[in-house]
This record gives sequence, structure tokens and C-alpha cells, in this order.
Amino acid sequence: MKLQETKGHHQLLSLFIALVFGFTMYPSKTQAQIVGNIEANIPFQFYAGNTKFPPGKYIIHVLDASDLTLMEISSVDGKTSAVFAVRDAEANSAPAKSELIFNKYGNQHFLAKLFDESNPNGSAVVESRYEKRIDKGTAEAQEHVPAQHQGTGG
Repeated sequence: MKLQETKGHHQLLSLFIALVFGFTMYPSKTQAQIVGNIEANIPFQFYAGNTKFPPGKYIIHVLDASDLTLMEISSVDGKTSAVFAVRDAEANSAPAKSELIFNKYGNQHFLAKLFDESNPNGSAVVESRYEKRIDKGTAEAQEHVPAQHQGTGG
């Protein structure tokens, strides 16, 4: 029995080493992120996380490069800002331009996804408590708002 136990442990150890090696050779998809600051002129009132924003020009960026699950949105004038949680999102195809995607329920818009130009991996905004309470039966569509890296014209 002792010989079989030892043989079993060696097999488990070999399997573990093979798995570790496999994961290092083929790393999992890394957390998507918006590189730098992106800027968008949002033509309607909207929510980002639990915060309501008026129409206007906004800058969005990852809050801290070591924690890619938090992003910040702030008005260009710096008067309004909020931090919101994000998770990985994947587009069916890489967008031609950077864009923000909003869920629309009746006349209310909620920031839902962010994609960087030519990258199908983006960020999805974690649904806020308020958005969870909205009657999803009023869902009309998603609205796409073009965005660009701050300082670029278009």
C-alpha cells in the first residue's frame, strides 16, 4: 500500500507541475483596459455607476494601473466625477474607433461598455443598484457614442 500511495503522490505532483507549466505557456486573457485617457462628448444625461451626469464632455481612465477593475469618469471642467467598477467585455469585432456604449431604458441612459479603437477586448461597467431596479421591459436599445484619446482630434 505504501508503494501505491507514493506512486499516486508522484502522479499528482507530475499533473500539478504540468498544469502550472501549461498556464505559464498559455496565459489567460489579461484584464482589458483603456490605455490612457479617452474623451467623449455625451449628448444626453446618463448614469455611470451610481452617479447621474448631465450631457457634456467627459474624460474616462483606469483609476489605478495596479487595479484594472476601477475606472473614473470626470467632466472636462473637473466639477463632476465618479469611480465605477468594470469587468472584462468582448466585442463581436474590433471597433473602428474608440466608443462608449450606453444601455437605454425609456429616457434613461447607463454607461455599459467601453472599447478602445481596434481592440475587441474592452470593459463592461458593473450594473449599479439603480440600474438593477430599472424595469428592463422599457429597454429600447444601446446607443454608441464615439470617443477618442485625450488630445487627439477625432
